[in-house]
Amino acid sequence: MVFHEGPIEGLVVRPLTRHEDARGWLIELFRCDELPPELAPVMAYVSQTLPGATRGPHEHRDQTDLFACFGPGDLELAAWDTRAASPTRGNRTTLRIGRSNPTLVAIPPGVVHGYRNTSEEPALVINAPNRLYAGRGRSEQVDEIRHEERADSPFRLD
Repeated sequence: MVFHEGPIEGLVVRPLTRHEDARGWLIELFRCDELPPELAPVMAYVSQTLPGATRGPHEHRDQTDLFACFGPGDLELAAWDTRAASPTRGNRTTLRIGRSNPTLVAIPPGVVHGYRNTSEEPALVINAPNRLYAGRGRSEQVDEIRHEERADSPFRLD
């Protein structure tokens, strides 16, 4: 499959606003009145990605990832639409998110995604997905199709 740069249906991208005062800063990551109910988070975690490191690409069959990235480093996030019924099938979207562009990104099921830290400092990502990792009590199969270890993967972050 050949990919073309373009929008991806269902990919939600929202700027995050940093509110600062003498005490420090605050960023609202998400609000239930600004997200469709099917994207409501059921868990949350934070990950740190070191300079030059890559996470993904991978995809989920049923899960929507809700990434919030605001720094201290920057990431290049790429998403590829491989969904058979999608009107944007074959599109690839690339975003710069983090300190230079605080952003919330909701990635729907079936959209391959990954990111690389392009800065000289660690980058933090908070993910609040709408499905539990490995299901309730971690008793189910993990909803993840990994592409990063495939030598023939068409999903490249270089």
